[in-house]
Amino acid sequence: MSLLHSAGSLVSASHMVSASILDPTSLLEGAGPWVLVVVMAIIFIETGLLFPFLPGDTLVFTAAILAAPLGLTLPVLVVCVSIAAVLGDQTGYHIGRRFGPRLFKPDARLFKTRYRDQADEFFVRYGGRALVLARFVPVVRTFVPPTVGMSKLPFRSFVLWNTIGGVAWALILTLAGYFLGGIPFVANNIEIIAVLIVIVSVLPIAIDILRRRRRA
Repeated sequence: MSLLHSAGSLVSASHMVSASILDPTSLLEGAGPWVLVVVMAIIFIETGLLFPFLPGDTLVFTAAILAAPLGLTLPVLVVCVSIAAVLGDQTGYHIGRRFGPRLFKPDARLFKTRYRDQADEFFVRYGGRALVLARFVPVVRTFVPPTVGMSKLPFRSFVLWNTIGGVAWALILTLAGYFLGGIPFVANNIEIIAVLIVIVSVLPIAIDILRRRRRA
């Protein structure tokens, strides 16, 4: 009975996670004392394990808004988010260097070659700065590190730009969430703000796709 009860608990927990993964407020409030671990894990998985459809931006922004109720301090949140972001990209880089050519395929469900090509173009266009800029663009930030891992960029240069990008991303999102959280409308409409962040984040990608279709 205890084994069945444990299995049932695990199943229900997995359903809760999957249901709340796109609802940062519920996810963070339900994490309890493990909130920092959850935040760091999701940020790391997004780039470190090449899973691009996680709410990285909205999660950090919402965590900063709810910092006081969640028992978090801003400096600790910035440091933890920065560490997870940098380590995630480092892992993605090594995955690209080791498995890159075999990882991306035209007919793959997730690791499509067109994602790699978009990230590669992004990197070629902006050089080392692409690692900083890509951190602020969903999907692109997931595939730039392994793409760079397949390139000839020196590892030291990658570490430098990756660290700058990870810290800048963590700092800007947490500060924005922390200070905007004092505005009643923002504090009372976190879900709406989260949706707006996603829309604004993917807007550059949508514009780029439309431009390419018009050119074609």
